[in-house]
Amino acid sequence: MLEAGLWGLVAASTLVIGALIGLYVSIPRRWVALAMGFGAGALISALSFDLTEEAFEQGNAAVVAAGLAAGALTFYAGNRLLSEDRRGKRVEPPETSNGLALVLGALLDGIPESIVLGSTLLAGVGVSVPFLVAVAISNLPEGLSAATDLRREGHAPGWIIRLWVGVALASGLAAAVGYGLLGGMGPFWVPLIQAFAAGAILTMLVDTIIPEAYEGGGSLTGLVTVAGFALAFFLTSVE
Repeated sequence: MLEAGLWGLVAASTLVIGALIGLYVSIPRRWVALAMGFGAGALISALSFDLTEEAFEQGNAAVVAAGLAAGALTFYAGNRLLSEDRRGKRVEPPETSNGLALVLGALLDGIPESIVLGSTLLAGVGVSVPFLVAVAISNLPEGLSAATDLRREGHAPGWIIRLWVGVALASGLAAAVGYGLLGGMGPFWVPLIQAFAAGAILTMLVDTIIPEAYEGGGSLTGLVTVAGFALAFFLTSVE
């Protein structure tokens, strides 16, 4: 359990590293947006091949459909709550919630990802290195962009760093739980959790990351997104 927790913490630590870069290093907004596009490509690969495909192979279509729907609806509901003002009315567009929406997305996909990461140790052959690297790669621009948005929205740097450290610690704990609990819970839960993470990731990508990446990165966004996808897919294919 300790090893699984440490691997989960390693994968999530790039969220904190990205946040530190976003807060204390002057990076052009265009570069941040392109980094988000690269991370989006890596996430698309991870949700396609490391999560959804494996969930289908280990479970069935019904389990995958239920997990995808649950993950998508959970992110959708949480993002709507973050986008409402104090009077309960929607703010269109959500001018003060994009940073927190990215944090929510990191939490909703990071915890299930970490549980799955911890569960890869159950086979006794060590952690899945391609999945670990793909998650770490995608987390870096996610943390960078969210920290930049949160700073622009008026949050203090110390508060932002504590927020991301909390997400990283939660991910490490989730990886330990994934190893400690899933081994005795039967084959149903791992594919369900994988599909849940995939649904949350895909909804977050379309709602927050991809629109912001294209707005700031322009026509190059598609190219760097394919590059991120290709790198993550290569890492998965050589496992």
